[in-house]
Amino acid sequence: MTRWFYILVAALTLSGCGYNDFQRLDEQTKSAWSEVLNQYQRRADLVPNIVATVKGEAAFEQETLTKVIEARAKATSIQVTPETLNNPEAFQKFQAAQGELGSALSRLMAVSEQYPNLKANEGFRDLRVQLEGTENRVTVARNRYIQAVQAYNVLARSFPSNLTAMVFSYQPKPVFAVQNEAAISTPPVVDFNKK
Repeated sequence: MTRWFYILVAALTLSGCGYNDFQRLDEQTKSAWSEVLNQYQRRADLVPNIVATVKGEAAFEQETLTKVIEARAKATSIQVTPETLNNPEAFQKFQAAQGELGSALSRLMAVSEQYPNLKANEGFRDLRVQLEGTENRVTVARNRYIQAVQAYNVLARSFPSNLTAMVFSYQPKPVFAVQNEAAISTPPVVDFNKK
């Protein structure tokens, strides 16, 4: 009778420890992260075509193009490994590089509005639509990753699964963060009197 009692207690303890949940959620975060990387790569692959099309506009701002090219080079030079998900510093570095590329592309698209020949270029319009679609895909992929990490982190911090996390060294995963939170929390100034 005592032997069966210990087997029953061991079975109940192991079934409630969350080990399998950690494995499942860890795989979900890796899968979601792969989709984020896939969409970032898609965006990076569009940049050379956009830059080549924009260069055809002779009067276009060279500084803007240079910033886009440099941001793409920086974003694609960072080696991303599965360990990146568990290394907040490497994750932050990657996220910052992708943020710079996104900002540079946004600036390029804003400046391109001033060039009628470029706006009329069908190839550029197609690339712009592809870029906008890719940015939407990046947002969706990042949201899925954020949700997967949230589920994993809740499990890692909740009792009794936090005990399993301590035993197996399952650390909470880093989440996406806004690069300049103070800047986006300040409302923009709109002045219709400026010309």
